[in-house]
Amino acid sequence: GYGSIIQMYPGGGPVRAATSCFGFPKLFFDNLHEFPLSKVDSLLSGTFYTEPLPSEPEDNALVEEESNGLTDEKQASLQETEEESTTEAAMEINQTEEQDTMDINAEDTEFKENKEKENKENVREKQRKQWERRKKLIETAALLREKNADGLIVASKFHPTPLLLSLLEFVAPSRPFVVYCQYKEPLLECYTKLRERGGVINLKLSETWLRNYQVLPDRSHPKLTMSGGGGYLLSGVTVILDKGESDSSNLEALKMEEPSSKRCRVQDRHC
Repeated sequence: GYGSIIQMYPGGGPVRAATSCFGFPKLFFDNLHEFPLSKVDSLLSGTFYTEPLPSEPEDNALVEEESNGLTDEKQASLQETEEESTTEAAMEINQTEEQDTMDINAEDTEFKENKEKENKENVREKQRKQWERRKKLIETAALLREKNADGLIVASKFHPTPLLLSLLEFVAPSRPFVVYCQYKEPLLECYTKLRERGGVINLKLSETWLRNYQVLPDRSHPKLTMSGGGGYLLSGVTVILDKGESDSSNLEALKMEEPSSKRCRVQDRHC
């Protein structure tokens, strides 16, 4: 219930099947944000744009209701004229048939009115949800623009390297990150890319060990025939990435900072 969690998702919406089963209060879900992965590049490049929200989500709904009300009145007047003509013709034929048709028309109009009310409520509810979704998206984009995240967890079926390199831009310095993958090779590539890029320290590639147990009465023991493990983890800590200075200038600065005795010893060793 404290802080903010931003869930990056591919496709049309986030998947939170397990989250809804914990019975969290509504306050917890107010702190849970989501942002599509397809818009991360536009947010980093500064081209991300969303239309400004209206003051009230009911404005468009009210306008549509008024216009629908006018059209409903016209339709009702047309229906009334049609009903009058049909009733006049029916009076000439038979009075009992007239009563039957009037009852049927009354039921039809009542059914149409109920259907129109349901449609209006559905449209209003849909507009309200769209308004809340856009509002949440704007708030999430504002949080990401601060680039002050306290941590990053990546667990995805996509290749981890492009995901991690782009999402690390939103993480503040001196913050931990971890990447999970079922296979070791993608994380090895990610490890080398991070070493080339810089801006991270304490990189560590470890294997998570998973052991299956057979649980039966008086016969609980680990399964003897195991295949595979629980996947691999790449973890590290972010640091400030200084892009302005070149490597040569950094080496010269380090040489100037070294003590004279150590500098002479290093020069003798190179000779």
